[in-house]
Amino acid sequence: MSSLEPVFVSLKTAQAVLALQNRQQKDDALRGAASAINAARVEILAANRADLEKARANGMKEALIDRLLLNDKRIDGIIEGIETVIRQEDPIGKVKAGWTLPNGLFIEQTTVPMGVAAIIYESRPNVTADAFSLAYKAGCAILLRGSSAALESNRAIVKAIKQGLADGGGIPDALALADSGSRNEVDEILSARGFIDVVLPRGGRELIRRVVDNARVPVIETGEGNCHIYVEPDADPVNAVDIIENAKLQKPGACNAVETLLVKSPALPRIMPLLAQRLAGKAELRCDERSRAAIGEPPPGLVLKDAVEEDWETEFLDYILAVKTVDSLKEAIDHINRYGTKHSEAILTNNHRHAQVFSEQVDAACVYVNASTRFTDGGEFGFGAELGISTQKFHARGPMGLEALTTIKYLISGTGQTRE
Repeated sequence: MSSLEPVFVSLKTAQAVLALQNRQQKDDALRGAASAINAARVEILAANRADLEKARANGMKEALIDRLLLNDKRIDGIIEGIETVIRQEDPIGKVKAGWTLPNGLFIEQTTVPMGVAAIIYESRPNVTADAFSLAYKAGCAILLRGSSAALESNRAIVKAIKQGLADGGGIPDALALADSGSRNEVDEILSARGFIDVVLPRGGRELIRRVVDNARVPVIETGEGNCHIYVEPDADPVNAVDIIENAKLQKPGACNAVETLLVKSPALPRIMPLLAQRLAGKAELRCDERSRAAIGEPPPGLVLKDAVEEDWETEFLDYILAVKTVDSLKEAIDHINRYGTKHSEAILTNNHRHAQVFSEQVDAACVYVNASTRFTDGGEFGFGAELGISTQKFHARGPMGLEALTTIKYLISGTGQTRE
């Protein structure tokens, strides 16, 4: 028997009960969870400090340490995310369409919970609360399998949530944490046919590939973020550099951070010297020959290297920005569609037609005009939280909120019809 099978059975049993809860019952339980996280913040922050100390001792780079970090502001954000989910409409039981057939049968297309979800994710303890709150509101039980780097943080958060669910009249068994630290847990989850209805991997390329290649249960694939910003000559250089700096430096370890900058050749003298000044001492630039020449004499503190082919396909998750010169909008679009990961792409331009062409032809879940790619986020989109960023083309694409964990049931009402 699988070591997780008792957990699978418990989640399936709890989900059958949760699926019958109304909005008020689910919202009361979520309020209890939010209150319990607030009350347990001292314990949660202490657990997080232990994870941070271990991560630094193991040599984790600082951009990834930032993803692991919790503080009072981030716990406030977790609580606000749950409160936003509470304020959203219940996604279950909605009639999406209805029609009557010539034979008199009346068909309704309604929304129902996906069932039992599992999320396998890396060192982002906020995902623990985000995934729980979305799943619970959508009537789904959820199994959380975070990375060993965030193990103590996740344990503390899950403990608080379960207490809050009990206090709020909810169903504590609708949430479970796989916390043995064994890599075998992942294989068990991916093989749990009949127990797990959907798996969501959230992390880097290696994790996502492992899940997609080995899963025997349905997967909603989230993608790595090799994101681009393309700059046209008519873009205001100061505003363009503001956007590029934000997209690279605001949170470089995030999947929606920009990794490659594409600059149309006439814009090089207006963009590159200013960008070099702005990023000096803050980030490394890996430039092709023309973009490097446009910088001229590098400012003090700028780390400047020659770009190589591998840079165009790399999600750095670090203070590194690759820069490539292009000679046309088409060349920029072709580059993005070749090297991008269908996550988030941006154009900076004052040419409405070019913005329209870019938006239509770039193949990505999120396409921006004159804005930072950092806004690809469930919280920023008004979802309160997110399960991840889907780069697939199925029912869920982009930041995944409540709707991602619903599916369809057809209800057919008749008056005795039989088929000829």
